[in-house]
Amino acid sequence: MEPQVQENASEFLIHGFSDSPSLQLPLFVLFLIIYLFIVIGNLIIFFTIMFSCDLHTPMYKFLQNLSIIDISSTANVLPALLHFLIKKQNNISFFRCMTQLYLYMSLAGSEYIVLTAMSYDRYVAICDPLHYINRMNEKHCAWLISAANCVGFIISAGHIILISKLSYCKSHLIDHFFCDLIPLLKLSCSDTFNVEILTYVIGTLLAGNSFLLTLISYIYIISTILKIQSTHGRQKAFSTCASHLTCVIILYMTLFCLYMKPTTSYSLDRDKLFSLLYSVLVPLLNPLIYTLKNKEFLIAFNKLGQKVLSFRLPNKVFF
Repeated sequence: MEPQVQENASEFLIHGFSDSPSLQLPLFVLFLIIYLFIVIGNLIIFFTIMFSCDLHTPMYKFLQNLSIIDISSTANVLPALLHFLIKKQNNISFFRCMTQLYLYMSLAGSEYIVLTAMSYDRYVAICDPLHYINRMNEKHCAWLISAANCVGFIISAGHIILISKLSYCKSHLIDHFFCDLIPLLKLSCSDTFNVEILTYVIGTLLAGNSFLLTLISYIYIISTILKIQSTHGRQKAFSTCASHLTCVIILYMTLFCLYMKPTTSYSLDRDKLFSLLYSVLVPLLNPLIYTLKNKEFLIAFNKLGQKVLSFRLPNKVFF
């Protein structure tokens, strides 16, 4: 007798953190505070750069774009998680699940390219400062930002089509806090070999090449800095790229721990932790890392704050 073919999932159940019901409310408060901090922090970066003429440089344009990516990627995951925690309704439709996964992958791809462009910007600024204006002019900067925003979404489209065509008949329970790739593949009763191969290909094209280009840029940057004779000069040169380097290290460490391994070595608790770090920690730390020790940004932020505080509407009578 032939086995019956089960219908594909019309919706999934997000397991989230339901193993600890008593922690639902504290987790909701914690993630709400984190979400608000991420949004407010990145919006401060975005508007400070927008309204400060002194920050209209390629590096800050890339940072402005990165802040929008961080807001978008966090808004793709955390509001749904907050809804699951407070309403205790953890169902998500198949379409919403695929959309969440697509946005998650696309925004991640865009972030890799933006960070690579930022490393190239620092390479030109430190290793070839005489040609910086020509090599990082407004046209080139706009092209790099456009490429970052488009490539991630284009290259993820074919990937998500293959994933959406898989059959999910083993279970409808995603033992994760959002629709991530590996938990979905674990639920599929289809052959996932092609999807896994494509995952590694895309990972190599985007994350792998971005990491390699960033690494090469910093090899040249560090070798150039070490050739500077004065200690003050070396510290000043390194300070211009220290924030970016810190964010790159955090991002790629969590990325490799998450995805650069076969699905057979999947560990629920470990991957939940790294997914949480990747989805929350990087967008949370970016505003802190890029602003707290950045004197140029702090000066611009203080000037903008003084303008806002000193702003007064004209005393007019409206009829």
